[in-house]
Amino acid sequence: MIGPSSGTSEIVAHLETLRSEENVHGMARFGIATETALGISNPQLQKIARLIKRDHRRALDLWRTGIREARVLALYTAEPGALTLSEAKALAEDFGSWEIVDTAADLFVKAPFWQELIAEFAADSREFVRRTAFAMIASASVQRHRKPDEALLSFLPLIEEYATDPRNFVKKAVNWALRNIGKRNRACHGPALALSERLADSTEKTVRWIGKDAVRELSSEKILERLKLKNRASNAL
Repeated sequence: MIGPSSGTSEIVAHLETLRSEENVHGMARFGIATETALGISNPQLQKIARLIKRDHRRALDLWRTGIREARVLALYTAEPGALTLSEAKALAEDFGSWEIVDTAADLFVKAPFWQELIAEFAADSREFVRRTAFAMIASASVQRHRKPDEALLSFLPLIEEYATDPRNFVKKAVNWALRNIGKRNRACHGPALALSERLADSTEKTVRWIGKDAVRELSSEKILERLKLKNRASNAL
């Protein structure tokens, strides 16, 4: 049975016993890179992560195996406080799947240098590295509860700048980031909606799609009611 003291080779051997070719084919239908996949679901991997606990050095070793499931486990069990800027950049060198990127984004936003990383990754022309920047913004809008709203709103110019990138995995992440900022609270909603409306009026197809989709969600009754309830709860504290 694997546990906190299990090494990389032992964990990989355990993963191999869970291989499912049927699941691999299913993952491919969702655009998950399956070249090195074993077909283990993320809920299964989350259970394994809870068993083996966090171990930063081992997490980096798991990443180096190149196996899809080992890399997901690496991101689940790395220690955000121990993660260095150079390590984060090294991980990004291997990014080639939206799934890995979005999982990594949840880890990266817990690191102390997360804002610096967003700016650097956004400026990187590689599709999955740039996606990481906006996946991080989307994640931070939810995870960084104690961060001032201004920190999230400061990314709106970055969103506007890269809303012109037509690549599928970038434009969807830019849209995601914009919507998540707008859904954070009422203070963020107004500026995010204003930007969404401006983008929706663009003559550029990608920019217009990002804006219109964001306007649709941020103007929905469901979101407006949720923000109203959040505001009441906040005022009651």
